[in-house]
Amino acid sequence: QVQLVESGGGLVQARGSLRLSCAASGRTFSINAMAWFRQAPGKEREFVAAISGSGGSTFYADSVKGRFTISRDNAKNTVYLQMNNLKPEDTAVYYCARKGGVVPTASPETYNYWGQGTQVTVSS
Repeated sequence: QVQLVESGGGLVQARGSLRLSCAASGRTFSINAMAWFRQAPGKEREFVAAISGSGGSTFYADSVKGRFTISRDNAKNTVYLQMNNLKPEDTAVYYCARKGGVVPTASPETYNYWGQGTQVTVSS
């Protein structure tokens, strides 16, 4: 059974930074693409960033490009999301997700394991 556990959320002022972590169970972590999604109150879940199994390929939603960085440490079975220059509109519950295969996508339907989420609140 795969488990994903996010941590690192919290309350931060605008223009501040946070780093989210997602620890995954399982021995095949390095062959799975990973992603971060977020969901704000009253809105649909949206793609934030994704990374390939090796970590060599990443891509981002336009809204976070240049401010967020996704990375992974396969030795630690952990994926990270470094968030800089945070804005109030980044406020949401952030979820990490794992999909079968190494190629990352932006479609939540392709991810078959999800964490419980961590709250990020950015005050103005």
